[in-house]
Amino acid sequence: MFHVVIPARFNSTRLPGKALVDIHGYPMVYWVWQRALQAAAASVIVATDDERIEQAMTSLGADVVMTRADHPSGTDRLAEVAETMAWPDDTIIVNLQGDEPLMPASNLSRVAELLEDNPSAAVATLATPINDCHEFSDESAVKVVCDYRGRALYFSRASIPAERGVAPASPANNALASAKRHIGLYAYRSGFLRQFIHWTPAPIEQLEGLEQLRALYYGETIMVSEPVLPVPAGVDTPDDLARVRALPRSYFDT
Repeated sequence: MFHVVIPARFNSTRLPGKALVDIHGYPMVYWVWQRALQAAAASVIVATDDERIEQAMTSLGADVVMTRADHPSGTDRLAEVAETMAWPDDTIIVNLQGDEPLMPASNLSRVAELLEDNPSAAVATLATPINDCHEFSDESAVKVVCDYRGRALYFSRASIPAERGVAPASPANNALASAKRHIGLYAYRSGFLRQFIHWTPAPIEQLEGLEQLRALYYGETIMVSEPVLPVPAGVDTPDDLARVRALPRSYFDT
């Protein structure tokens, strides 16, 4: 059993009002919620600090939890929801970002099952092979290196693993065979979230700008698996929105 929480903010630097932008007659976060409902979770909750989002989603039938406006990250917002709902420490919570209207529901179930099957882990997430030199050298594409059991060793914006003496963008780079791009879909245990938000940000987290490194720094295990289905890009910019709006309505109903 698991719960899905969808952190949804109104303010966005690159796409103001992102959660409520119209896609085929509904706000974007509605389509995210619909995808989550298909994952057979025990509950699906939209977590927001904005009354406009609360009103829009409540009117459409969603369960909404209002959270504080001063959270530094979506993880902190998740932790507040866990407290509000009084979920026990072993409760599994899937964090689905409010700008992922195309996320296959099977991937939500996958991260929840991965965490359930690995009781010693605190976090589960997804990664997919990198086959393109440009993506491998792109700092916006976060890479992850895992051990043989699928446990994350490190996340980085740099090109990891690195082949000594070979440029990351080189077609001859043998590291591409092992390279994986991290997908920002997570499952957490509620008890982990309660601890995580009180830990001092890790030096490596601050250097890389990657919050998940805090978990590794403090000795927690993050399990990594490939997605069940490919993950389309989320909506971060006006160009992303135009791309998603161009898709037929039937695409969102599947």
